[in-house]
Parts: sequence; C-alpha cells; structure tokens
Amino acid sequence: QVQLVESGGGLVQAGGSLRLSCAASGRTFNTYNMGWFRQAPGKEREFVAAITWSSGWTYYADSVKDRVTISRDMAKNTITLQMNSLKPEDTAVYYCAARQGGNMRYGADYWGQGTQVTVSS
Repeated sequence: QVQLVESGGGLVQAGGSLRLSCAASGRTFNTYNMGWFRQAPGKEREFVAAITWSSGWTYYADSVKDRVTISRDMAKNTITLQMNSLKPEDTAVYYCAARQGGNMRYGADYWGQGTQVTVSS
C-alpha cells in the first residue's frame, strides 16, 4: 500500500545537473529502504541509489557513485536524487522505489510510474 510519484525529469546537457523528487504515501517507512532504479530502452532495470528510511544510511551503484546524492525528508515523506556531472549513459527512465527490508540492490516491492531523464551530447 505504497504509492510513489516521481517528478523532476527532463532534458539536460552532458555535465549538467538534475534533481529528481519522489512523493511517497504512508505515514511511516521505518522498516523500508527507499530509493531509485533506472531503465534504459532495451536494458535491464538497474539499481541507482537507496536510503534507509529510519537511519538515513545511503548506498549507491558504482556507476553513479560520487555523482549522485540521495536524501529524504521524513516530515514530507519525500525522497530526492541530486544528480551532477550527468553523462549520456545516464539517460533512462528513473523509477522511485520502496523495499520492505533487505538491500534494494536486489530489487524493490513498490514502484513509481517513472520519470524520463535524457542527457544530450
């Protein structure tokens, strides 16, 4: 019973920045990992970043490490993904995700509708 709604996608030039937001339903996600996956056309959906809701611990895919920061606003039930130094290979549909326990690297239980990120050049 989790609803996730992404926003903030768009077109950006290589080297640019973009900030994605996710609004999550529910009153508490204390046992959840919250985060982001992405999927390029014809490719498998891949893990990007996650944060444990209760503690704020973060972890990232190697492909985006040092370029991406995930955070959460516990009062507003929002998750943000700040992406810097974007590369064309970052082009994908980005999905907000929630997982009930366990490491989000291995998948998620709930998904948003996705928001398109396109990096040109």
